[in-house]
Amino acid sequence: MQQNSFKLFLIAAFLLLSGYYLFPSVQNYFLANKLDRMSAEDRRAYEEKNFAHIRQVEDKALKLGLDLQGGMHVTLEVRVDALIRELATDRDATFDEVLGAARQRTVDGDVSIIDVFVQEFERRDPNARLSRYFRSSDSGITRRSTNADVAQYLRTEADEAVNRAIEIIRQRVDRFGVTEPSIQKQGTRRIVVEMPGITDPERVRNLLRGTARLEFRLTAEEDELRRSLQAVLDYFEGKPATAAADTAAADSAAAPALTAADSAQRGAPDSAALAADTLNRNANNPLLRVMQPAGTGVTFGLVAVRDTAAANRLLRRPAVRGLLPAGIELIYSASPSATTEDGRELYSLLAVRRQIELTGEVITDASVEFNEMNQASVSMTMNAEGARDWARITGANVGKPVAIVLDQVAYSWPTVINRIVGGRSSITGLESREEAQDIVTILKSGALPAPVEIVEERTVGPSLGAAAIDSGMNSAIAGLVLVAIFMIFYYRTAGLISVLALFVNIIFILGILDAFDATLTLPGIAGIVLTMVTAVDANVLIFERIREEQAMGKTLKAAVDVGYSKAFSAILDSNVTSFFVGAILYSFGVGPIQGFAVTLMAGILASLFSALVVTRVIFDYLVSARRMSVNLG
Repeated sequence: MQQNSFKLFLIAAFLLLSGYYLFPSVQNYFLANKLDRMSAEDRRAYEEKNFAHIRQVEDKALKLGLDLQGGMHVTLEVRVDALIRELATDRDATFDEVLGAARQRTVDGDVSIIDVFVQEFERRDPNARLSRYFRSSDSGITRRSTNADVAQYLRTEADEAVNRAIEIIRQRVDRFGVTEPSIQKQGTRRIVVEMPGITDPERVRNLLRGTARLEFRLTAEEDELRRSLQAVLDYFEGKPATAAADTAAADSAAAPALTAADSAQRGAPDSAALAADTLNRNANNPLLRVMQPAGTGVTFGLVAVRDTAAANRLLRRPAVRGLLPAGIELIYSASPSATTEDGRELYSLLAVRRQIELTGEVITDASVEFNEMNQASVSMTMNAEGARDWARITGANVGKPVAIVLDQVAYSWPTVINRIVGGRSSITGLESREEAQDIVTILKSGALPAPVEIVEERTVGPSLGAAAIDSGMNSAIAGLVLVAIFMIFYYRTAGLISVLALFVNIIFILGILDAFDATLTLPGIAGIVLTMVTAVDANVLIFERIREEQAMGKTLKAAVDVGYSKAFSAILDSNVTSFFVGAILYSFGVGPIQGFAVTLMAGILASLFSALVVTRVIFDYLVSARRMSVNLG
């Protein structure tokens, strides 16, 4: 056995390493069972007391994929049409019409919207030049650029936007704390995100979709806003029949009276004043059915969530938009500003200026802070340029509100008390610490280059994941038992040796997966089952070769030496070929295919070692050291 000393050392070393990496998984298994047996109160107390230990064990345990642990599978689509619109320096009605048509033609497929946009543009006017709409000195796009040059410029920008979106989404998911997420590009403009262990899908949706476009905007003057509101209400009261026809789907109930305002700093109008103003209006006014008028501070009105679509339809009429103050648009608040008597939450409709004074690009850091009432807010720090602009903006607007807008939603609109130097600002009026933390995550990760939409979503519950684990383990155990029965029945003592090596092989596979921080998926379990067959196949080649040598009259020791030597090349060739197939699957596959490929490659390495080293050491021990006669059937 002295010639096998190095082999014994390798086997012992690999077993110890595998045990070292798998020990946290065993701990995690028994810890999970212990927690499941506890009552809710005892479990909460235990988790609070042992939080650090539990988190450490979970982090070091073998990672389970989405199909085993539960979680979310989301397919996002980068809105390349919005990127094209933003890149255009000069747009007209024709441009918007062509881009809209291109969007409709590509909404259900992965066809390049840029190619369709150019084709549609040239179909309508073969002599038209796209260079009239686009300029880029950095990319060499001028008035003389051809349509092909502009199309290539747009493709380059779109590819960069998708790649940038992938990196930003990866940062957001990592900051959210998801274990082993999978984020991959699919086609030309889609991104597939798999997040195991997610328990709050709505929060994740908001995190993925948020473009993180932070803006600081000035607001409308109170006097001009009040006059504008008066004009808009008069407009709808002057044409009750037409307005009523246009809003037949709106809520027909009269505007509700307010019972409580969120806070004075939000600019929410006094409920008694609102109720009195509403009673003085015509009950048939369609706008009053869906909006509570305000006209105080920067608040144009208050709208319930269910009435926002109807209110938007009314307020987007060209005639109504013409009655608003010049350069003013209406946006909603992020949180409710008041509550009706029947419990409906009302959101403020704020009048802010279209001109953006400052953007989130100047933000260098963001963090969650709490005031004396334990209310969360987001504190932001600006760079030197942003600090100078912020001091100028606040100095010129003392006594006036400045709206802080994130993704076209106003989070707060504090009144400037004095000039702010040092580049500090904050977002207040947040509902929870989680909301504040998500805003910090989005701001720190950066703004998406283009909006993204969720085009597909699947949620796998923990119970379904547990059922998948049970099914996968049952299939693996059934396969192992059947293989073991066949090998022992057909090859007798040699078959028993191969089964022992098979158990060692499985330990090596799981140890390799855990050591390289790989994720075990349901297809991965299938890969392990397939590996069992591969490992046994190598043993079959060796055993049959030993049988042939014995039939030629050689002793068992000589037959074993020749059998392993002659079968080595065939075993190596077949396994190397399979390993390359696994590498190709991992390189070009996504999701489940990669999970299968990882376990297949790990299994091939482990099965080679177990078939050529582990079984050989056992044979040498039985034949040479113990002088036993091994039965090969």
